[in-house]
Amino acid sequence: NPLTLAGCLDIDASIKAARFVRFCDAFNIPLVTFVDVPGFLPGTGQEYGGIIRHGAKLLFAYAEANVPKVTVITRKAYGGAYDVMSSKHLRGDCNYAWPGAEVAVMGAKGAVKILYGGKDVEQHTKDYTSRFANPMVSAQRGFVDNIIDPQETRRIICNDLRMLRTKHLPNIPRKHSNLPL
Repeated sequence: NPLTLAGCLDIDASIKAARFVRFCDAFNIPLVTFVDVPGFLPGTGQEYGGIIRHGAKLLFAYAEANVPKVTVITRKAYGGAYDVMSSKHLRGDCNYAWPGAEVAVMGAKGAVKILYGGKDVEQHTKDYTSRFANPMVSAQRGFVDNIIDPQETRRIICNDLRMLRTKHLPNIPRKHSNLPL
C-alpha cells in the first residue's frame, strides 16, 4: 500500500505477508499478487529488529508455495523487495507488468545521484529510466511474461487461474523445511 510507509516492506508487513502466503498454500488458495514496492524500509530500527530475517520469511513462503501464483507489477518493483514479492525468480507461474511499471535495482533518481554524482540529473534520469527501469527491459530478460493494459488485468488473471487450476507440484520428501526463524 503506497499510502502506508510509502509502500515499503517493513518487519511487520513481511511477517504478515509471509503468514498469509503460507495460509493460502496450506489450504490450496491461489495467490494473486499486485506489486508496488519501492524496497525494504531503511533505518537502524528495522536493521536491529531483523528486517533481513523477516524479509527472508516472506521470500521463503513464496518460494515454497505450490499453489498457482500470478503477479502483476503495477508501479514500482525495486531491489530485493521486488524479488520477495512472487517474482519469476521464486517460481511465479505468470508475471505481468503494466506499461508504466518500473522494475529495477533502485529508483532512477537515486541511481543517477550515485552514478553521476548529481550532475545533469534530469537527462541522466530519463536515460536511466529508458535503459533500465521500464517493463520492456524486464520482459526481454524474462522477468515478466507480458506487458498488459490495466483494463485487461482481470480477464488475464481469470484466464491464468483457469489454466493453473490443475497445477500440481509434489512436495520434496522431507521431514520439514528449514524456515528462517
